[in-house]
Amino acid sequence: MPKEAVVIGAVRSFDARYQLPIGAGSDAVHANPEYCFAVALLKTKAGLTGCGIVLTLGAGNRIVCELIDLLAPALVGREIEELMASFGEVSHRLADHPHLRWLGPHKGAVHLALASITNACFDLWAKARGLPLWRLLLDLTPEQVVRLLDVSYLDDMLVEAGCLDILRQQQASRSERSLLLKSGYPGYDTSVGWFEYDDHRVREGTLRALDAGFRAFKLKVGSCDSQRDLRRAHLLRELVGADCLVMLDANQQWTLPQAIESCQALRSISPYWIEEPTHPDDVAGHRKLREAIAPTRIALGEHVPNRVMFKNFMEAGALDFVQVDCTRVAGISEFLTVSLMARKVGLPAVPHVGDMGQIHQHLVLFNHIALGHPVVFLEYIPHLRQHFVNPARVEGGVYITPQDPGGSSDLVELSQGG
Repeated sequence: MPKEAVVIGAVRSFDARYQLPIGAGSDAVHANPEYCFAVALLKTKAGLTGCGIVLTLGAGNRIVCELIDLLAPALVGREIEELMASFGEVSHRLADHPHLRWLGPHKGAVHLALASITNACFDLWAKARGLPLWRLLLDLTPEQVVRLLDVSYLDDMLVEAGCLDILRQQQASRSERSLLLKSGYPGYDTSVGWFEYDDHRVREGTLRALDAGFRAFKLKVGSCDSQRDLRRAHLLRELVGADCLVMLDANQQWTLPQAIESCQALRSISPYWIEEPTHPDDVAGHRKLREAIAPTRIALGEHVPNRVMFKNFMEAGALDFVQVDCTRVAGISEFLTVSLMARKVGLPAVPHVGDMGQIHQHLVLFNHIALGHPVVFLEYIPHLRQHFVNPARVEGGVYITPQDPGGSSDLVELSQGG
């Protein structure tokens, strides 16, 4: 616990933008992206700063920052322990801002701003206690965890009592799952297969990743030329062999008929999953696709904006892997809510890492140890490593458990007075 009260004295946003190497970060829909963070900063007289981030691709980042500046002042003057003791209520009020809610509700730029603010609150809380975020979360009682959550609109699937039941049921077996803290959490490499990479770059990157210890890889598909997708997919499969996992990601490029045809053709490489095969709001379409391409499995969540949409996908039987992202939904709080829903229905939570894995390396540890989620793997994208004060450490294809206080989101330029 902090020795003295840590009070939020000021808030501000920061528009962080980073150019990527040519071709990096590209997919079938987003060409030549610029990785950007809309940053929420919570300043205190104690000298601590809570830093929250959400990912955008450039144009529009300033809009999210402006919304942070409109939402976050409601937190000024709040003591962090008092704030987090009922954060679910705080999140609910911020999400239902009487004017800004109209722009969503609970989705889009306003929800991204809420995510950044929320992530800053959790970061400040962990720093105030001098703990890495995963440790702080694991130290909470089930009742304290539940008070972090907004479970409104989930009454037909998950209520606070149900969350408590899951958390309490898992407590007796926590110690055996805590062994993961020493071994680390396995990662998979996305950077080998960006859409605009030619075959040579895919080959060279894959060989480097294999040498680095990775045994799971993702390839971007969704080309207008389906034969290009097949060729690249077979190239990757031949490079990594039958014992490694290969995931394919269409980034919403296909219509439902195209998705059915393409997924059936790509079965020949035995993909572990097909990610974002069609429009992210099409629950019925994903259910039909899942039935048509079984046993090939569907992963999605990168563009699922809130817990209610995730509830609909789960109840419809429209997905196999829940890729909830704390920089897309309303931050860590809503991430935990979605993870609890996934645990209840028996689906694995395998986050999309819009934060480059910095925050999610903490959250997957909590999901496994506290909720009993199975260990799958966590996406690894290294392109912004040099911009973080404490970048995620990945050795032998495994995330090493972070030890520094906070949620690993501090940016170098801000620590140097940016």
